[in-house]
Amino acid sequence: MTCAGSATGLTSANPMVVGNWPYGHVAKPSPERKDTVISKLFTPIKMRDLEVRNRVFVAPMCQYSAEDGMPTDWHTVHLGTRASGGAGLVIAEATAVSPEGRITPWDLGIWNDDQANAYRPMTDFIRSQGSIPAMQIAHAGRKASTNRPWKGGKLLSPGEGGWTPVGPSTLPFSEDLAVPSQLTVGEIKSLVTAWTKAAERALTGGFDVVELHFAHGYLIHEFLSPISNTREDEYGGSPENRARFPLEIARSIRAIWPDHLPLFVRISATEYVEGGWDIDDAIQFCGWLKEAGVDFIDTSSGGNSPAQKFTPFTGYQVPFAAAIREQVGIATGAVGMITEPEQAEKILEDEQADAILLGRELLRNPYWPLQAAATLGDKLNYWPNQYLRAAVYPNN
Repeated sequence: MTCAGSATGLTSANPMVVGNWPYGHVAKPSPERKDTVISKLFTPIKMRDLEVRNRVFVAPMCQYSAEDGMPTDWHTVHLGTRASGGAGLVIAEATAVSPEGRITPWDLGIWNDDQANAYRPMTDFIRSQGSIPAMQIAHAGRKASTNRPWKGGKLLSPGEGGWTPVGPSTLPFSEDLAVPSQLTVGEIKSLVTAWTKAAERALTGGFDVVELHFAHGYLIHEFLSPISNTREDEYGGSPENRARFPLEIARSIRAIWPDHLPLFVRISATEYVEGGWDIDDAIQFCGWLKEAGVDFIDTSSGGNSPAQKFTPFTGYQVPFAAAIREQVGIATGAVGMITEPEQAEKILEDEQADAILLGRELLRNPYWPLQAAATLGDKLNYWPNQYLRAAVYPNN
């Protein structure tokens, strides 16, 4: 019996072409072959002392497949595949800092040491493929305690395994979700500790980067926004007060996170709601984050109100990343309907962002980075040995 692909009848003179990609007998990299890179997308990026081999980052994408917060084989295969597909940085999905911080009962968690140790096989594999393992840590706030999206995403009652969500105020996200319990100042302080311990455990689990999830209408975004935070104490009211909680988290984590490793934050740059959080607020906040020791802003948008009004289009969030990069002087990542190598390359060439985060496109094609390199004329020596028979290089 022959292995698949070894007896196709194809030759280098008679390749089969599917889309833009020629398949058949192609040149194999020799051990001494060096990478030849001409694109910005596949130029390494250095943040503090950490060098990432290229600027294609895997965006955190919830899989709703954990068991009591523990990663499963699904997560290892899901993230490991993107690493072997050539991504420079692989960010694990929103990982809850406490059980009540999960969106669903099937979210990943990092609130105990057993969970931290369970990530080691995953991070070891990601690193073995030449990629950098990262974890996004998060708290769902008032959007917690729901079912899996493919089960309708409805609110779960305590009898169904749900719980009472928490938030800055007693304002529900929508009429379909629960009225949250307003956090006390003491509970806020405890959550700063929970976030910090989660970051420490992420380091134990083998992650070189943590990203703080301050976006998409989850707990920290809820504190930042005037449409979800109506508090009248030191954590509400003015922009400085509404930013107090996230800045306490960022400073506390930066104090324990190794100085040679970078700290990321994901934000929503605007809410698309009149009177809500907008790009000017985001720029001011990112300046404060930079002062707190944050190195990279993963720039997204929306998620804090069902009343948001916008129509996504190709690269619709890139201008936000560009504005923050220019006005704050901090590295940014662009995300949102970026699908083509040439599009990603132009964003970087035009200095609108420092890295490209891909989500849905990498769900459709985990090997997008390797194929994109060929499109852009880069010869890379990090195709997995097991896949060399299918490797695509430019000018073969």
